[in-house]
Amino acid sequence: MYPDNTPNVPVQRAVEVHQPTPLPPAVTVSAPVVPVQPDSVPAVASVVLPDGRVVTGYAINPAQPEPVVAKPPVSRTAVNVALGGVGFLAVCGGLLLLTTFITALTALITQLITLAAVVFGGWIAVQVFGASGHKGGNTFNIRKAVFKRNHFNG
Repeated sequence: MYPDNTPNVPVQRAVEVHQPTPLPPAVTVSAPVVPVQPDSVPAVASVVLPDGRVVTGYAINPAQPEPVVAKPPVSRTAVNVALGGVGFLAVCGGLLLLTTFITALTALITQLITLAAVVFGGWIAVQVFGASGHKGGNTFNIRKAVFKRNHFNG
């Protein structure tokens, strides 16, 4: 008997059976197998185990890591940026020289115009105000002139 005074009668319970749901087979697309001829037939190795068994098979060479490509000490990007900076500085220097040349040329032209105005203006002033040269008209020497009857005979 059980502790709660119930008889030892087997109780029938419903049995649940779980069947796994089969998964559909995965569709695999395999690449065509191309037979590869080895360059040379590898050597067959035999190893004797401590219990006396002999294991024979091909030796497998360990995978060699890819050789590390030596990197240049300076990256190409840094070199390109540096060369661009040098070119930019050369252009800026050329522009500075160009603007200096234009400024000097402008000053020279201004001085030449001023010099021409001074020289040409001086020449015109001498022509206008100068005492030299013939004025036109008649010149009379009054000392030799003779006045008769209010009539001038020159």
